[in-house]
Amino acid sequence: MGAGKMNPPGDSHAIRGGGNLSGGNLSVAKQTGGPHAAGVNFRTKLLTRDQVPIWRERMRQEGRRVVATNGCFDILHFGHANYLEAARNQGNELLVGVNSDASVRKLKGPTRPINQEISRASVLAALESVSAVYIFPELEALEFLRLTRPDVYVKGGDYTIETINQPERRLVESLGGKVVVLGGVPGYSTTGIIEKMKSPA
Repeated sequence: MGAGKMNPPGDSHAIRGGGNLSGGNLSVAKQTGGPHAAGVNFRTKLLTRDQVPIWRERMRQEGRRVVATNGCFDILHFGHANYLEAARNQGNELLVGVNSDASVRKLKGPTRPINQEISRASVLAALESVSAVYIFPELEALEFLRLTRPDVYVKGGDYTIETINQPERRLVESLGGKVVVLGGVPGYSTTGIIEKMKSPA
């Protein structure tokens, strides 16, 4: 069970509700290579802001346990793949919130992101473990979580339940969900990859 037909191939809506993607006034189809007739199409997993609550309600009606997580996911690596698989296994469906390009710059600095939001979201959507992807413009994930109303909210890395964003934790718990912290894979990080690329061979 994935995101289904909520964002059909060739849909002209921008992924992020209420605004354009970093690349300008281009449709999802144009930015991701256009529609095609193949049976597998990751574009159907890219949700607009308006589509997120509709998708969530459909999952509720079908009795699907929704897991949510979020992050920059700038250069996807094994640590990310392992984390997302583990997150998905906390429930039936995994919705990933992706920080917009503007929010990544504010969080990580002017040289980031390496990959634009549409690229980052598309690569995530192509993963089997990911059911749906939504690009959110805010620095924090509170609005994303209000839209998603997850049964499980997963955080990774060096966090503990006490050190994660506490307003996010309180919101999820107030909505009846729970927060789960998953450990990362040592030695894998986007920052480490970037530093390695800068180092002499």
